[in-house]
Amino acid sequence: MAGNFNKVILMGNLTRDIELRHGGPSNTAIAKLGIAVNRRWRTAEGENREETTFVDCDAFGRTAEVLSQYLKKGRPIFIEGHLRLDTWEKEGQKQSKLKVVIDSFQFVDSKEGGGPSEGGAPRAAGGGNVRTRPASPSSAPAAYEPVGEEDIPF
Repeated sequence: MAGNFNKVILMGNLTRDIELRHGGPSNTAIAKLGIAVNRRWRTAEGENREETTFVDCDAFGRTAEVLSQYLKKGRPIFIEGHLRLDTWEKEGQKQSKLKVVIDSFQFVDSKEGGGPSEGGAPRAAGGGNVRTRPASPSSAPAAYEPVGEEDIPF
């Protein structure tokens, strides 16, 4: 088989409020978030089962800013991205963690309410799709495609 393929598609709920910070030489926006993805199935004996997988995700640039502005803990989200292995050393021991880097996302619910400052979120009837160029922490913010008002689904 020639080549490789690294794509992740997940839909779940945010497990915590999004942590937004800025870093790197170009002061790029970085969002850290977690989502819970449920899987339900029926066993051969007819018993209903469910398992939850918790996934840590990162987003960069304009994608990070939009996620942080409109989504809070508990909200559903649909993401597309790719896997990245983070490695570091702690107390002389090598550590690693597999994460998803978000390339694009969609608002899933149509939760009504006030703006983000009121704990609500924008109305996303039918789910709005927000796509930016694939982001990497080493990219300059100017490399991102801006998300215009016509791209926000409310």
